[in-house]
Amino acid sequence: MIIKQKGTYDIYGDLAKKRAYVDEILASISEKYNYGYIETPVFESSELFHRGVGESTDMVQKETYDFKDRGDRELTLRPEGTAGVVRWFIENKLYGNMTDPVKVFYNMKMYRYERPQSGRNREFTQWGFECFGSDDVMSDAEVISLAYNAYRLLGLDDVTIKINSLGDAESRSIYREELIKYFKPHINDLCEDCRERLNKNPLRILDCKVDADNDLLKNAPKTLDYLNEESKKRFEDLKNLLDMMDINYEIDERLVRGLDYYNHTVFEVVLNNSYALGGGGRYNGLVETLGGPSVPAVGFAMGYDRTILAIEEQGINIPINDSIDAYILYVSESEKETASYIVQDLRLNGFIAETDLMEKSLKAQFKSVDRFNSKYLIVLNDEELKQNKLTIKDNKTKEEESINLNDLVDYLDMHL
Repeated sequence: MIIKQKGTYDIYGDLAKKRAYVDEILASISEKYNYGYIETPVFESSELFHRGVGESTDMVQKETYDFKDRGDRELTLRPEGTAGVVRWFIENKLYGNMTDPVKVFYNMKMYRYERPQSGRNREFTQWGFECFGSDDVMSDAEVISLAYNAYRLLGLDDVTIKINSLGDAESRSIYREELIKYFKPHINDLCEDCRERLNKNPLRILDCKVDADNDLLKNAPKTLDYLNEESKKRFEDLKNLLDMMDINYEIDERLVRGLDYYNHTVFEVVLNNSYALGGGGRYNGLVETLGGPSVPAVGFAMGYDRTILAIEEQGINIPINDSIDAYILYVSESEKETASYIVQDLRLNGFIAETDLMEKSLKAQFKSVDRFNSKYLIVLNDEELKQNKLTIKDNKTKEEESINLNDLVDYLDMHL
């Protein structure tokens, strides 16, 4: 027997309905903020992620699914959404004559080779959004607002936005040197990965999961202490906007995010002050890094599977439609033909309708009515059909009526 691969899962039944509901909420709020939908290829040139995400990141070094196709091209399954969206932005020359920001959202499968655990899989869904063209801190606040309010619409009220600033290129460069100076004498007290990160990207040490409780990390220099005046003002402006928007946030000076392309604003959405549901920030240099012109950008990505898990753990009721509107029962061949016509007519008029496709007995069809939790059952009878009539029964009240076949749609419209 062939089984699914480790770290993957099938989506069906109630889980599929829950995800469809969440999809609808996320798409709706994205559109309210005027973000249009985008979907990028599931595999891209490996160079895109190596240059975009960063050679020194765990994602590129340890987690990507890399392979060669039959044309000997080096390809990678999409591990995150931003790099592909930036590639699309550059390839379609959307940076030309930008009078308004380009704003898009996505809801796509991603692939990372990591140890599967609750809320974290090798194949997973990520919802995110990107805003290109604006360097105004107001666009940072808009992205944070969209993320924050999306979670609240899903019923997750106890969410906090953790924010920090990495500053501009000058501030980040000074901070980088301070980190190297700080960690170098204690290099042997760090994990093996962090020893390699020291000279490649010391900010990644602060994001290490192995050394998370190490006092060295807790007492490391803070980014906010090395911001230049312009970066400090930008961060203050952001806080003022978030205050005006009534967004619940906290400053987290250890927050740096795990990818190389961030500068200035970085943030995470945290539930119950315990674990992150998603995060994002500003990445003004990424478009240029991937071959485009200098275009400012800011974005966010949600751990979709972890969010579904959080909704379930919080006991939030996701409305699931576990019933159908009508089930049509029949016995004879002529009744069967009429049932085929009626079920299509009802579906085309917006009703959820079913009929027997398994040649079951009438008694077995009645059992199907209950299994489908049908609100109405319609019993066809050749003698009634000759008079253009049928019998419809309310499965809850058990009341039944004989109505004209041509009035069925109107009847259900009035009673459902």
